[in-house]
Amino acid sequence: MKRSQIKRRPLADTVLASLEPEEADYQEKDSSGLYFRVRANGSKSWNLRYKRPNGKWAWHGMGAFPSVSGKLARKKAQELLALAADGHDIKGYSDGIQDKPLFSEAAENWYQRKLDAGRAYGTTRQMRLYLDKDILPALGHMPLDEITRRDCAEVQATFEKRGAHVISGKVRSWLSQIFSLAVAQGKCEVNPASELRHIAAEPPKAKHYPHLLEPELPDFLRALRQSKSRGIVVKAVWIILYTASRPGMVRHMEWPELDIENGVWTIAAEKMKARRDHLVPLPRQVIEILHEVHEVTGRQRWVFPGQGAVNTIMSDATFNKVIKLVGYKDRMVGHGSRHTASTLLREHGWNKDYVEAQLAHKEAGLAGVYNQAAYFAQRQVMMQWYADYLDALAEGMSDESKQSFRDQVMA
Repeated sequence: MKRSQIKRRPLADTVLASLEPEEADYQEKDSSGLYFRVRANGSKSWNLRYKRPNGKWAWHGMGAFPSVSGKLARKKAQELLALAADGHDIKGYSDGIQDKPLFSEAAENWYQRKLDAGRAYGTTRQMRLYLDKDILPALGHMPLDEITRRDCAEVQATFEKRGAHVISGKVRSWLSQIFSLAVAQGKCEVNPASELRHIAAEPPKAKHYPHLLEPELPDFLRALRQSKSRGIVVKAVWIILYTASRPGMVRHMEWPELDIENGVWTIAAEKMKARRDHLVPLPRQVIEILHEVHEVTGRQRWVFPGQGAVNTIMSDATFNKVIKLVGYKDRMVGHGSRHTASTLLREHGWNKDYVEAQLAHKEAGLAGVYNQAAYFAQRQVMMQWYADYLDALAEGMSDESKQSFRDQVMA
């Protein structure tokens, strides 16, 4: 029987038994909050949609059909909905119908382990975002041992269809880790996400972040000086430029990390992509900016807090909006300033190792483990040179000034 032929609800057991699978999984509403799921492989099960105490909607697996009849599923659904209405969270509730480990439980266990291991805030925040937005809605209500490779492949495909190939790769890895952990804990026997890389769509060739080369910098820097955007946001963009730091590093900058008197910004390993402490020398221009910002946000934790109660720190899009509004949309972005700095410093003869250390690029081998405060003294000189050079470009340089800057380079 096709679902288009359903004439009344609740669904009779004869209807439930005769419903035909389709190319994709589908669900049909049976009664208040209760849905009947028919998978593409022909298996059938019950799912209950309910509201958690935090106001968010969630799914609760109610068991497989025909082991669980329509009558029994409805009876249990009414009991659970009554509990939910009284403010109880029925997540993980064992009702005698569904006692198999659910994917949602395995995923939350995996995520908590990541938090306990001290993974970077940006990483765990991203994990939480895509768990809640995409992964759990698709798989969360399903028993671990009923999830197939096709189910996992469909999750991967949702990201590929959005062109989010980088995130798709991360989600593929997360799914495999969740199932591997569950296998090790005896909650299921196989990892259906283990080979997804073989069917992953080919991502487009990587493109560099839009960035400017030296001849384009004077006009851009002058335009930025004239920016009408909010003052504190513009100051954050200047810090990105002067230090060649990742925008995310500047967004998460905290006052306790800054030794303004000695011109040092110390970023703890858990915040860094390379997972090691990073020291950033602060040029004179950045120190002056920080003194100005301190008058506004100095009593808070974050140097660049967000606006309102929702965002604790400045948003991702803020920096690029400033750049866009001064006329450089698609020509320059915050992260592109790192490409600009790398190119300009190398072209003017600065040592490659100093440049790579400033960009916090991880070295291979033992050097990457032990050389954590790499070339700090040399980078202090280099980044003060760079900040001065940017200012000179904005103001216009004579040939004599350019020669003076060339004479200061430490190869």
